[in-house]
Amino acid sequence: MTTVDTWVKGARPRTLPAAVTPVLVATALAGSQSNILRALLALVVSLSLQIAVNYANDYSDGVRGTDTDRIGPTRIVASGLATPLAVKKAAFISFFVAGVSGLALAALSSWWILLVGAIAIAAAWFYTGGKSPYGYSGFGEISVFVFFGLVATMGTFFVQTEKLTLNSFLISVPIGALSCSLLAINNIRDREKDALVGKRTLAVRMGDDGSRFFFAMLLLIAHVVALFVTPWALLTLAVAPLSLSLARKVNGNAEGAALIPLLAKTGQLQLLFALLLAISLWLA
Repeated sequence: MTTVDTWVKGARPRTLPAAVTPVLVATALAGSQSNILRALLALVVSLSLQIAVNYANDYSDGVRGTDTDRIGPTRIVASGLATPLAVKKAAFISFFVAGVSGLALAALSSWWILLVGAIAIAAAWFYTGGKSPYGYSGFGEISVFVFFGLVATMGTFFVQTEKLTLNSFLISVPIGALSCSLLAINNIRDREKDALVGKRTLAVRMGDDGSRFFFAMLLLIAHVVALFVTPWALLTLAVAPLSLSLARKVNGNAEGAALIPLLAKTGQLQLLFALLLAISLWLA
């Protein structure tokens, strides 16, 4: 019997900051126009989509046999902890929760949200699902930047204020960059294994040195772009030492299991950065 702990592992909690941070920062930017109900619904959509992606990836990679020899988070299909059908159902349930919450958001704001949501769900499934998953071709980081950066942040801002601004775009860039950094370090860890099974992730395409440099650039982009939003965003530099430490360790050729704690710290960095950025937006 599949335990609760198994499903928690399959949900990959360390990736969930990517779902929380866009809602936090966008709600802070909305300021006096923020709406708690809409923000909570946006959070449910974001979390449900992230969990759905994680289960869908576990299922698709598991049935393809590309997860049989991995370092890092437990793959519950490949390890035999859950059946492929059960994990597929878990992914669809998560997509359903996201869809229902999105429908409520659309009714409260704009029906265009349904179209955006449908595209996001399709992108989540076909990342590793379908006959030609785009995640196997090196487009994963682009998708993460678009959907967990631009769409999640600007979308959360829009459903509360019913408008889009330059600042809503600017704050989405560091959020997207930090979300990409989570995937980047994950793909650096799996680069050699992915190459063997035909997964041409961006890390595989860029090579070891290039993918590690790319990780450092993502952290730099997050810090630099935030400063264009408000002078108060200087507060985000408080986590610059953590960013620098992560960049140095990743570029210091940490490999395999040594990258696992760095992945967790990258998630912590994203949460701390978003909290400081949110505070700077409130102060502004």
